[in-house]
Amino acid sequence: MFRCMHKNPGGYLSAAEIPLSRLYLGMAGVFFTAAMVWVYTLMKYNVFKIHWLMAALAITKSTSLVFHSINYHFINTEGHPIEGWAVMYYITHLLKGALLFITLALIGTGWAFIKYILSDKEKKIFMIVIPLQVLANIAYIIIESTEEGSSEYYLWMNILFLVDLICCGAILFPVVWSIRHLKDASSTDGKAAMNLEKLKLFRHYYVMIVCYIYFTRIIAILLKVTVPFQWQWSYELLVEASTLVFFVLTGYKFRPASNNPYLQLPQDEEDIETDESGALEGISKVKKTCNGRDRQKESTL
Repeated sequence: MFRCMHKNPGGYLSAAEIPLSRLYLGMAGVFFTAAMVWVYTLMKYNVFKIHWLMAALAITKSTSLVFHSINYHFINTEGHPIEGWAVMYYITHLLKGALLFITLALIGTGWAFIKYILSDKEKKIFMIVIPLQVLANIAYIIIESTEEGSSEYYLWMNILFLVDLICCGAILFPVVWSIRHLKDASSTDGKAAMNLEKLKLFRHYYVMIVCYIYFTRIIAILLKVTVPFQWQWSYELLVEASTLVFFVLTGYKFRPASNNPYLQLPQDEEDIETDESGALEGISKVKKTCNGRDRQKESTL
């Protein structure tokens, strides 16, 4: 916690918090390396905008961990955080949280990969998730600056936990809708094999999100309350390692490669039909105009 504390032999942090500075710095290096590998991969292919959004998420995550590490370093050596570094950490933490849920929800809707327009109900998901993420980060900042054990601390801790669960549940809805849409399409549009491949991949993505939520929100908390006090930093290690594995698996599933089933798929057929109907309508209008002009000429003659 980012507050003034009594100094211990190893610094101002407790035995459970002393390893966190090195842990965050090490994980920042791992995330940054993964981000650079991802950017290098993107440079070799024609990619979608969401691929660059995924790169921005990994870089923001790495930057947030660096500032988090610096914060803990100064708390351990000075007994309190340096205001400038703390502000930079809160800003990057806010951006990371917003980017994470926006990216996961966009992937879940199939945006850019199988369609380019979000439906009204999908837009409502973002109208819910983004304000909730702002509230979650406000709660996190208040928790970090409040004495543990106070009534205000537990109030905002409960708010943070509830809001975080709502956000996690909200990003599952677009994936479920995509799976339902692909189930219907596989039996009606004559391209069953292609849609079944998409269906299988979206089911994998759904399982990945559920496992990520399970490990970072449930297993990690159980670990924190069961391990000895000096090993409670392993809670943060599990959260960061689970996040890294989830990022890598998501990048692998949506990698911009010629043999990636996601990128072999055409656009949504409704969009194609709309374009075709619009083009036919335009042709018919031209024909009617031309016929009208010919009739006017004949009547004049």
